[in-house]
Amino acid sequence: MELRHLRYFIAVAEEGHITRAAERLGMQQPPLSQRIKAIERELDVQLFRRKARGVELTEAGRVFLDHARAMLTQNERAIESTRRSARGEQGRLCVGVTPTGPFHPFVPRIIRAFREAFPLVSLTLEECLSPELLKRLRNEQMDAAFLRTPMAEPEDLVVDALLEEPMVMALPSAHALAQYAGDDAVSLKDLAGETFIVYARQHGPGLYDATTAACLKAGFSPRLGQEAPRITSALSLVAAGLGICAVPASLERMIMDGVAYRRLKGPNQPKAVLNLASRRGDPSAVVRHFRSLVRRAARDFHTDWVKAA
Repeated sequence: MELRHLRYFIAVAEEGHITRAAERLGMQQPPLSQRIKAIERELDVQLFRRKARGVELTEAGRVFLDHARAMLTQNERAIESTRRSARGEQGRLCVGVTPTGPFHPFVPRIIRAFREAFPLVSLTLEECLSPELLKRLRNEQMDAAFLRTPMAEPEDLVVDALLEEPMVMALPSAHALAQYAGDDAVSLKDLAGETFIVYARQHGPGLYDATTAACLKAGFSPRLGQEAPRITSALSLVAAGLGICAVPASLERMIMDGVAYRRLKGPNQPKAVLNLASRRGDPSAVVRHFRSLVRRAARDFHTDWVKAA
């Protein structure tokens, strides 16, 4: 039995008259009558009682009508769902982000924008350090990832450079340079004698490399202290007075007792980048929509940020 045969049956059931149903379907009455009889033979049940002025459903016919409508509805939903998936309007998207990424206002903003634009896409966020993010991307366990590490574009990935922001110094609140009033900036040279807390040097070296390069350009090699696996751990070490740490300016929104943030002044200030990585040649329309939305939003965000500055 084909889906069109179900439509024939439903039309006759709703019209209660084979001739009117045939007109509604745009076909002749004899072929429709033959098809209804064929359906009854196939099911081995009587679906209609013939009356002088039409037909009426039997009890078996009413049961079959409910199921026929449900089957057609399910088929139409499956077709529409398939088409939405092909257009990238429905599906799944797993996005990775480094531990410092969510503090940048761009990241939650773009996630909200994508969910509003594509409400039928199931989006999940996973937090990992950069090497793990790249591993999951390559293993197809993740579709896209926000990275803090500058990187040359490998053959298997596409890396979109989105934004960069200045880095600030996280100081113990009792530190002499933390006693400045307001937003007074400090010079990187003034920190040459300090101990620098190392954040994810081996597994997320982007911020460490930026800090080290800036210190070298300022004329000194930073004295390295304890290494912290997460940015929250690094700030906890700062709060405990064990050293200072350069962090992206967006981390200033993380208020922690015992930690003060100071802007840097002078040339060669370290910068923190924000990139988006995805698999090269990924056929997913959902991923294409996400990348496109991220790139457009990054351009607008950069313009608004410059104006605000």
